[in-house]
Amino acid sequence: MNITVYLGSSPGKDPKYREAAAELGAWIGAHGHRLVYGGSAIGLMGVLADAVLKAGGEVIGVEPRFFIESALQHDGITELIAVDTMHQRKEKMIELGDAFLAFPGGTGTLEEIAEIMSRVKLGLGDEPCLLYDLDGYYRSLRQLLADMEGEGFLAPGDREKFRFIRNLDELEEALAGAK
Repeated sequence: MNITVYLGSSPGKDPKYREAAAELGAWIGAHGHRLVYGGSAIGLMGVLADAVLKAGGEVIGVEPRFFIESALQHDGITELIAVDTMHQRKEKMIELGDAFLAFPGGTGTLEEIAEIMSRVKLGLGDEPCLLYDLDGYYRSLRQLLADMEGEGFLAPGDREKFRFIRNLDELEEALAGAK
């Protein structure tokens, strides 16, 4: 299964993010899945890709050329796909993905998983839309979705289309249901 992961190009302040990214990558590689991600060697993105590779897995990176010109790409991954724009990057990552996971990250991560959430809500895909809620990282987003539903901007039941997971056991369960 191709698991598209959106996550930070920064390492975050707490070492728990790097540790959890390494655990996630080891899990992806050990379970025979392929990682699809943004293609960078820096921050949590690099930690995740390195862990997948170390576990014997395959990694496909999708990187805009302007990042490659800045030497941000990961040169050791299985395949690097160069695109011209961030929009093309998102499109290619969606095209390649069988499941989508937002790990802790910043505004780019939020933008990318929000697009997946919209697609799933509109019925444009039935792939799993997962948010890795490491130590409650996405609690505010969960509350925002509840507020959207409470105010009538999200239909009852739509929130259940987005699954918040807390650990690798829950990830495995969510993906098993998708096969």
